[in-house]
Amino acid sequence: MRALPGLRGLRGPPPLQLPLLLLCLLAAVRRSWADGNTTASPLTSLPIREEMMTKYSNLSLGSHNISLTASPLTTLPIQEEMMTKYSNLPLESHNITLTEHSSVPAEKNITLEQPSKIKLTCQFTTSGDVNSVNVTWRKGDEQLENYCINVTGNILYTQYMFTIINGKQMGSYSCFLEEEKEQRGTFNFRVPEVQGKHKPLITYVGDSTVLICKCQHCSPLNWTWYSSNGSIQVPVDVHVNDKYAINGTNANETRLKIMQLSEEDKGSYWCHAVFQLGESQERVELVVLSYLVPLKPFLGIAVEVIILVAIILFCEMYTQKKKMHTDDGKEFEQVEQLKSDDSNGVENNAPRHRKSESVSQ
Repeated sequence: MRALPGLRGLRGPPPLQLPLLLLCLLAAVRRSWADGNTTASPLTSLPIREEMMTKYSNLSLGSHNISLTASPLTTLPIQEEMMTKYSNLPLESHNITLTEHSSVPAEKNITLEQPSKIKLTCQFTTSGDVNSVNVTWRKGDEQLENYCINVTGNILYTQYMFTIINGKQMGSYSCFLEEEKEQRGTFNFRVPEVQGKHKPLITYVGDSTVLICKCQHCSPLNWTWYSSNGSIQVPVDVHVNDKYAINGTNANETRLKIMQLSEEDKGSYWCHAVFQLGESQERVELVVLSYLVPLKPFLGIAVEVIILVAIILFCEMYTQKKKMHTDDGKEFEQVEQLKSDDSNGVENNAPRHRKSESVSQ
């Protein structure tokens, strides 16, 4: 019995074709794993992925990487804002001149009140090879970079430019130029100094006094007063204690008025001036005396006068008494002399009488 012609195509594959198909499928899967493709079959991966996204959608994302670049959408406005903010800052240029024969480091003190652009230049003159000079810049112990070096003849110029916008950038910036001997130039940046009364302010119990602090050619953002008892500074609060009043006629001046003074108010008072780049302070010493204190020197003088008068009187009395004893002694001697003279006269007259009697006979 022969098979029907239309059923020949339904015959199964030969026995060797099935293992070959399995091997091809396994090779394809391994190749996808080697290429880093971890996607699963569309029939199973999509539901599993949706389930995982739904399950862990509320978890917070923790990242420990530091990115130094931002998206162009945020970086450009920030950079433009910074350039606009600091483009109008004033420029401060300062120079220091050094030579190979400089015996001491050169220093320059710079007072800075507000953020500024800074340009520091060190000029070094040598008779040797300028190109052999080693140049470094430092801020404290930190070595700086991005400085410029220029040579003209036997003069070397090194320049460092930066911007000071906060108090952490204040301090000392130094250029080191090393040939046979190292030369150093230092720029010291500091905020303006506050000036007070250097001598102690002397007042009396029950009076009122005013402590004054000034800042020449500057305008602090804020003034604060402190009183110190030993090493501890306590803020002066005018809202709590009515005996204090703080005012100032100008922004560069502050006044602390203390009323009804007592001996407990004596001590040191500090005025703090706050600037954009730091703080400055000054001490004012207050001395409170009682009214008996000025009398002490007069009392001492009076006691000395009394003692001196007593000594003079005692000396006068002693002198008078001694003189009286001397006069009494002289009178006694005169009396005795007279007595002796009288006795001698009687004795001399007796022989005379005898002679006269004998003559008369």
